[in-house]
Amino acid sequence: MAPSPRIEYRLICDGKRGDWREDRPRPASLSIATMLRRMLWNPDWNEQLFLVSCSERLIDAPSQHSVDEINTRVARLLPSGSGDLQFRLVFVSREGSRIVKMVEYESTPVPLQQLQRVAA
Repeated sequence: MAPSPRIEYRLICDGKRGDWREDRPRPASLSIATMLRRMLWNPDWNEQLFLVSCSERLIDAPSQHSVDEINTRVARLLPSGSGDLQFRLVFVSREGSRIVKMVEYESTPVPLQQLQRVAA
């Protein structure tokens, strides 16, 4: 089975690099009602699948389009602010009983306000 791509981001303000955070982390648990509703209507999951596709394409055949899509969609969920946004692609795999994370790509920081204007 191929490693699963994850997007992590951080904000850089006044030269201070924030901690890496997972974009759209999966919930620890879901109610039965939520699971049933998501079987019929789940636009957030559709967007997550699109981001996985962009991540895989970025590794296989790098393009500015994939970088722009990931930047814009990550920025859309963040509160307005100044500073720069940077993301990285982390591939998670299981080796025996261990979970292994490999950073395969790290983007160039982009001004958050610029991205949020595009996303609006």
